Amino acid sequence: MASEGSTKAVITAMFANLGIAVTKFIAAALTGSSSMLAEGVHSLADTSNQALLLLGGKRAKRPATPKHPFGYGRERYVYAFIVSIVLFTLGGLFALYEAWHKWSHPEAITNWHWVPIAVLLIAIVMESYALRTAVVESNRVRGRQSWSEFVRHAKAPELPVILLEDIGALLGLAFALAGVSLTLATGDGRWDAAGTAMIGVLLVVIAVVLAVEMKSLLVGEGAAREHQLAIQRALPGDGIDAIVRLRTLHLGPDELLVAANVAVAPTATAEAVADAIDAAEHRIRAAVPIATIIYIEPDLTSEKNPPLS
Repeated sequence: MASEGSTKAVITAMFANLGIAVTKFIAAALTGSSSMLAEGVHSLADTSNQALLLLGGKRAKRPATPKHPFGYGRERYVYAFIVSIVLFTLGGLFALYEAWHKWSHPEAITNWHWVPIAVLLIAIVMESYALRTAVVESNRVRGRQSWSEFVRHAKAPELPVILLEDIGALLGLAFALAGVSLTLATGDGRWDAAGTAMIGVLLVVIAVVLAVEMKSLLVGEGAAREHQLAIQRALPGDGIDAIVRLRTLHLGPDELLVAANVAVAPTATAEAVADAIDAAEHRIRAAVPIATIIYIEPDLTSEKNPPLS
């Protein structure tokens, strides 16, 4: 369900941004507005980013191989990290360069005065719809988390990326609308350049936030606290007295590796230990379905090897 929601939000945003990019480039060509050009590149970058997210999701579904025995789930993180780079370079840096160029050589908008305003208003409506879709799909999996917590702690990268991009797109449109409107009102092209600069700074900030979050997922994050607690409750049972050590690692948004040392009775037979471990694995998978790979090692507790508190 979460994966389907992510895909729906990505596809909605991709087609919205593709249509918006075309109209912005046409408006930029007709009016010479740097804000419209920066916004066109911004929408083009967003469109390519959403295509990258879809590609990453498809490649992550490939089956495990001898070279990649744990599968390709983390490819979703790789492509999401590439998205942050594209947003930083193609979106943010281009906008800042264009702002500097237009500030040095300001040009008033002398033709097709109504075009940029109309395009920006239409774009705001389309982006608002894309953001609404992302919000609705995020609410299905967000639970009681605040929005900042959801962006910071979500293991699936698509929805947080789309949320930040759509919010950034709406703010960028507001900056462009302000810059273009003031340029039309005053005849001073530096207002247009200022709006472009604000768009550039906004995109750089969003790109940095995305890069930091995706880097953490790429390095490897453990299970969410609720999953960690569920595993700790599920592990002890017949033949397993306590947990000695527990480690978890996300191999992908929907794939969790669980490794545990558990205390067994010193007199337990090998058959009894094997049965206890099999039962524990079933309990873990029932409690946390995304625990796809589980390694449980029998151990004995001692002063140097105390049970997990």
